[in-house]
Amino acid sequence: MEVIRKHALKNALDFGKADKKAVLGRVLAESPELRGKVGKILPIIEEIVAEVNAMPKEQLEKDVKQFEYVEKKEKRIGLPELENPENVVLRFAPNPSGPLHLGHARAAILNDEYAKKYKGKLILRIEDTDPSRVDPEAYKMIEEDLEWLGVVSHEIIIQSERLEIYYEHAEKLIELGYAYVCTCESGAFYKLRIDKEACPCRRNDIPKNLEKYKKMFSDYKEGEAVVRLKTDLEINDPSMRDFPLMRISEHPHPRAAGKRVYPLMNFSVTIDDHFNGLTHVLRGKDHIPNIRKQRFIYDYFGWTPPEYIHYGRLKVEELALSTSATKEGIETGEYTGWDDARLGTLRAIAKRGIQPKAIRRAMMDVGTKRSDINLSWKNLYAYNRELIERDANRYFFVDGPKEISVTGAPGMEFHALLHPDFKDKGNRSLGKIKEKETVKFYLSSSDFENIKKGEFLRLMEAFNVEIVDKKETCAEAKFISRELEEARAKKARLVHWTLGDNNVKIKVVSPEGIINGYGEPDLKNIKVDEIIQFERFGFVRLDEITDDELVFYFSHK
Repeated sequence: MEVIRKHALKNALDFGKADKKAVLGRVLAESPELRGKVGKILPIIEEIVAEVNAMPKEQLEKDVKQFEYVEKKEKRIGLPELENPENVVLRFAPNPSGPLHLGHARAAILNDEYAKKYKGKLILRIEDTDPSRVDPEAYKMIEEDLEWLGVVSHEIIIQSERLEIYYEHAEKLIELGYAYVCTCESGAFYKLRIDKEACPCRRNDIPKNLEKYKKMFSDYKEGEAVVRLKTDLEINDPSMRDFPLMRISEHPHPRAAGKRVYPLMNFSVTIDDHFNGLTHVLRGKDHIPNIRKQRFIYDYFGWTPPEYIHYGRLKVEELALSTSATKEGIETGEYTGWDDARLGTLRAIAKRGIQPKAIRRAMMDVGTKRSDINLSWKNLYAYNRELIERDANRYFFVDGPKEISVTGAPGMEFHALLHPDFKDKGNRSLGKIKEKETVKFYLSSSDFENIKKGEFLRLMEAFNVEIVDKKETCAEAKFISRELEEARAKKARLVHWTLGDNNVKIKVVSPEGIINGYGEPDLKNIKVDEIIQFERFGFVRLDEITDDELVFYFSHK
């Protein structure tokens, strides 16, 4: 059982030798459902502890890296209460440049949790007013990702369908004297802004600005004109001085054919937050400077802004979440698609068998903390393991298979439990052999590399053998006995295996690359999307069944 081996290895490394009582304590702490089965698992612990204590330190250090350890479980804290939680309306507002990734999941889940907590409304708002960043397929992918994640949106709003509203309100600001059309060269305007000086366009009267605004829709080219909001030129932050609201983009938009004037984020967000009736906005603290910009617009229109909750940046260990970089990688062939196992997209994570409930729990643990957070894969994997452990049946898989020929074995049929903790699931057949024939087994390359001539070895769920010869690619062994007690007494290593003429070709797709090998025959009975555990290897999800092999995606240890 993997959880026993995991803690036996760690205990042996920490204290020189693994102690069965200490290992039992760790196992029960991680898997409390086993507390009523101590009598059954203690012999297994004794067997694995004996095996581990016979291993050299170098092997312990190598094997322990297969597992993730959560040293301490923090007490889960609910989300902070919202200020003024009456008729709560929130929004999740992704850009449709690609599907959602783990970074998006935090905002989506926290908004969803708050909407459910206060029986409020969650709006999915697709912010697609930068035509150069729009992927036409992303609209559908975002909705599919949210459905998989269990996030319920009560209304879908697409900003490119609301351009006339932005046009109208930009014009109102010009009519009120709060905005103007700037046709200054960008470098010249930047210098004036740094020097706290007004550009010449700022002094134009309202009729002149309205005339120039009309020309933005027909005469001016991209980069020649923008609508700017009038602010105090003495503000310390230069970016706050007369910042832009509208600009021209000649990049074709897949859903707004013929349009060429688009709002910038701070303008469209303010307009929509007001007209969508937003009461609370959850977003990253990197948006804090945008509050001041948006408050100018709220004040000019006489509107009341929503409540803001800002949280710290979420970093995912060893994972880049850049949608643009991922898209470029797909186009160049570096990645196979948005669901490539190396990516942090939700569809890649789903393909690996990670459950949406595990992601939700991880994001709830992160919550709305203002400090930057590093999301640990080991925590996410631990949560996922709790969800899939019970249902994931066990099977043998040998990666990089190496041949071992055994002579003198009796005729017998091999069976093993589908799940060691749930015997009512029944057995699986590992194959059968005829009496006294030379039998060809396959071991994983890592196990094969460690066997030595003269070594006493236990083939799991089979019998004991002694290695009589070993070459670079194969080994010879002789049958010794079927007794497990003899293996325990000799502190024999346990290895799993497949029969030479009775295995299934397996391909495992992992973030580190492709792993090929053989699996036991009963793997032919599992179905696509089923999650299982390859013993001593990890959890995997069956993705595809081809004519000559089963293709799995690796989940985690």
